[in-house]
Amino acid sequence: MPLLWLIVIVLALAAIGYVAARGRAMKSAGGDSRHLHSLPSYYGSNAAIKVVVPAFLLLIVWLLAQPLYVNAVVSGMIPDTEVAEGSNLSLVMAEVRRAADGIDNAIAAGLMRPDAVADLGASDVTQTLKDAGQIVTSELTPAVLDAARKFRVLNNSGTLYMTVAVIVLALAGLGIALRETNKDFRARNVVETSIRYLLIAAASIAILTTVGIVFSLIGNTIRFFSLYPAGDFFGSLTWSPSFGGGSELGIWPLLWGTLYISFVALLVAVPIGLFAAVYLSEYAGPKMRAFAKPALEVLAGIPTIVYGLFALLTVGPLLLSVFGSDGLGWMQGTRAVITAGIAMGIMLIPFVSSLSDDIINAVPQAMRDGSYGLGATKSETIKQVILPAALPGIVGAILLATSRAIGETMIVVLGAGAAAKLSLNPFEAMTTVTTRIVSQLTGDADFASPEALVAFALGMTLFILTLGLNVFALYIVRKYREQYE
Repeated sequence: MPLLWLIVIVLALAAIGYVAARGRAMKSAGGDSRHLHSLPSYYGSNAAIKVVVPAFLLLIVWLLAQPLYVNAVVSGMIPDTEVAEGSNLSLVMAEVRRAADGIDNAIAAGLMRPDAVADLGASDVTQTLKDAGQIVTSELTPAVLDAARKFRVLNNSGTLYMTVAVIVLALAGLGIALRETNKDFRARNVVETSIRYLLIAAASIAILTTVGIVFSLIGNTIRFFSLYPAGDFFGSLTWSPSFGGGSELGIWPLLWGTLYISFVALLVAVPIGLFAAVYLSEYAGPKMRAFAKPALEVLAGIPTIVYGLFALLTVGPLLLSVFGSDGLGWMQGTRAVITAGIAMGIMLIPFVSSLSDDIINAVPQAMRDGSYGLGATKSETIKQVILPAALPGIVGAILLATSRAIGETMIVVLGAGAAAKLSLNPFEAMTTVTTRIVSQLTGDADFASPEALVAFALGMTLFILTLGLNVFALYIVRKYREQYE
């Protein structure tokens, strides 16, 4: 059964439980809701919660655990001879999953009978999958085909067991809810407690996501440093990966390019965004504000690839006409730090302006009135009262823009080029950490080599960098608040 239909069945049972529990509660009270401990809707909500929450929790846990179990069982079937030199078990398992998915798609398209899967040889299955337009990177070996067959069996069996277990648990929850429903049952207390736990679980997702990101990076980062010396990674000033061997994987050229381009972007975004926020909140009339604020926020909805094309086709040629060989002679091509920095800065303007505008508007009007009452002008009030009061929030907006700039990829690829170098010249091409992560994990990279695993070390470095920025910003904000208060 498709997952969507399983979800629909559970939701239908929850709706049935809501109506049935509500009616049962009213019946136990003789049709008079005044005799109920809680409102009738609470009895229905209690039944719906007892149907949906346990069933969906089981569904989520099963969906997370089943792939781990299936991969563990199937990977044990792969002989060492299948793991060729320059490859690893993960790549072989990827081929097994592609073959299993291809067989399922071929059966769904009517190009292969389900009962014929076990009888066909590896060459026949490979040709059938290719004829069906499925992705098969090479000729399937008998071991990979057997693993794919086992993969399908385990997946199909697991999905069937999951469907039965989820529906049975939903029915059990419905039965329990109906059995405990009566006029004296404290349904409101149970529902409110359940909602509180659901909110706690929702708030915990952010923490668990952060922990998951860290652990997903740590394992491969440790593996990288076991293959490549950490001293060379942090001590070398050269970035020169070579999948044939002899690579120099120093992070400093990439880190310098990341910080340099982000700095140029912030030089564009922070003054313009902050001035725009001050104008919108303190000077603009209602009609102007109603037009200007949405117009600024439109910039936030433009895809970054469009900004990259803007940098490549408009900003770069414009800068080249001024600073190139026909002008000052400083710029050799359209791709440079300043090209990507300007385009990225334009992209960041709505992040700074919109957040700063909301923060400035949140400053109490009484502080403005008090300043005017002491004889201060509007500009003095803005400089000496409003901006200091809003500074913690403005720092947060700038931090958000900084993190956004550090993590940008497409604008850098199209606007700044791919040269890893240490230079102060903003008119030269450079690259960043994020673009190198994409480069090292695409193409024909061997995921067992340091040239591919270095992407995880780069990602961990970016994570620690942004975490340090957050801690530093919190320190500055708290220190300023102590002085201001």
